[in-house]
Amino acid sequence: MTRRVLLVEDDARVRRVLRLALEDEGFSVKEAADGGQCLTDLPEVDPDVVLLDLMLPDTDGFSVCREIRRTSSVPVIMVTARTDSHDVVAGLESGADDYVTKPLVARELTARIRAMLRRVEPAVDHRPRRVVVGELAIGLDDGVVTRADRRISLTRTEFRLLVELAVAGGRIRSREELLDRVWGYGYFGDSRIVDVHIRRLRQRIEPDPANPRYVVTARGLGYRLAI
Repeated sequence: MTRRVLLVEDDARVRRVLRLALEDEGFSVKEAADGGQCLTDLPEVDPDVVLLDLMLPDTDGFSVCREIRRTSSVPVIMVTARTDSHDVVAGLESGADDYVTKPLVARELTARIRAMLRRVEPAVDHRPRRVVVGELAIGLDDGVVTRADRRISLTRTEFRLLVELAVAGGRIRSREELLDRVWGYGYFGDSRIVDVHIRRLRQRIEPDPANPRYVVTARGLGYRLAI
């Protein structure tokens, strides 16, 4: 099945280069030149992944990503020319699943997209179908997460992160392990991605995110689910 990419980039030359590179790798690409067009096209295109530039003529990628997250859990990769820690974290906090920096290397970008698509596909394995921790229930097959019987909406990446903690059975998962299992980065990823997504996950599942009951920090080691 051909995977659909919604490419949001205001520079026509960059869009053309990226479109050709992605199409050469077998992706179907829909282009958007600004944030407004992206949000208009999103329901019709129903993309498998959104490649979203941070700097757009009508708004910024942070705002567009927040709007996407109001209605969709589609994976979003933020593209930025900035390497400043604040901008990277702000992009992830706005709802992005990952980020890449310019100048883009086409082969690296397509590999990153494929890794993301693999991790959002349902996996078939022998793991338990449902994990319950106190009032928190995690449906591993149907993707339904509830707390006190109230459904919680998560992005695909947040859900995958929660599942990896759940199936660890209370054991600590290091940031490197989570990068490998959820993002597919091995030991070459940016651990800030894990920390920001843990923070976002806590905001959704914890009664008091400042004092987490479920996803707890093992200082200097990583994170675990308090089973």
